[in-house]
Amino acid sequence: MPQTKPYEVIILGFDGVLGSVLSGALDLFSFTGVSWQRFLDLEVKPKFKVQIASLGGVDITASNRLVIQAHCDITTVSKCDLLLIPTIGDSIDKVLKQNAKLLPHLQRLAATEADIASNCSGAFFLAEAGLLDGKTATTHWGYADKFKSDYPLVDLQDNQFVTQSGNIFCAAGGSAFYDLALLLIERYCGREVSTQVAKTQIIDSKRGSQNSYTNVTLHKPHGDTLVKQVQEYIENNFDQPLQVSDLATIVNVTPRTLNRRFQTSIDMRPIEYIQAVRIEQAKRLLESQAVTIKSLAYQVGYSDLSSFTRLFKRATELTPKEYRDKFSRLAI
Repeated sequence: MPQTKPYEVIILGFDGVLGSVLSGALDLFSFTGVSWQRFLDLEVKPKFKVQIASLGGVDITASNRLVIQAHCDITTVSKCDLLLIPTIGDSIDKVLKQNAKLLPHLQRLAATEADIASNCSGAFFLAEAGLLDGKTATTHWGYADKFKSDYPLVDLQDNQFVTQSGNIFCAAGGSAFYDLALLLIERYCGREVSTQVAKTQIIDSKRGSQNSYTNVTLHKPHGDTLVKQVQEYIENNFDQPLQVSDLATIVNVTPRTLNRRFQTSIDMRPIEYIQAVRIEQAKRLLESQAVTIKSLAYQVGYSDLSSFTRLFKRATELTPKEYRDKFSRLAI
């Protein structure tokens, strides 16, 4: 079903928030479906309705002392499509203590079908609310040790730009916020719209991955240029038949050497990386397009439907149909 009204986005406002991230999120989502259209003299159709919600609807004071007016009271928000938790700009412990009354509302909204996304130290809010226990998350590398100490039940992957665990997304901080925002815009509106936003805002959409953040959650920093070359080839050709022996030939090494260097660099074998890239692409197609499961398998490089379904369920703990039913954003 096509989108009939803007998606509802709530940005959590609290004293001590990093003002640039809050206002940046407000701009990126508010101007989706607007800026590109104005440039090309097309009909303006905002894709998101964005509101800043604070406890009691009161104004908030950012860490740079900028006073920001909230649009609504978080206690009155019964549902939304996306809840964004910006970066904590002041002392993390102080901000969490002063805003403890926000946690029940994060838990309440997380129990709906809303996507929840944090940037940088905003992940501390989610962890404090218990929403990241047993889940994969990331935060700024400078806060990694504290995060691991405070929340040992969370699988912190501080070397990743963006993580996704079900409907919860985390960005590492700094410029990774843009990777997260573009990923979420694509999740709701498709790649074309996300690309429009990247172009109008002059955002390099390939910072987090080699293929327009298709596999942003797979990338781990490493210095092996040979492995990076093969990663890029896989990401650009995942829908084609791929054999490890052929990949090794491309970079003039033996399959054994290629396997060893992949394991050393990203803790995955090339065949595992191929499968992971294909599954990530399949997830995004299920989230944003009306495709049959058989067609989906073919689009991501599998001719054997049962093999694709088995691999997908092993990676997500859901069948493709179950994943689509749970995470599709085609209806509103």
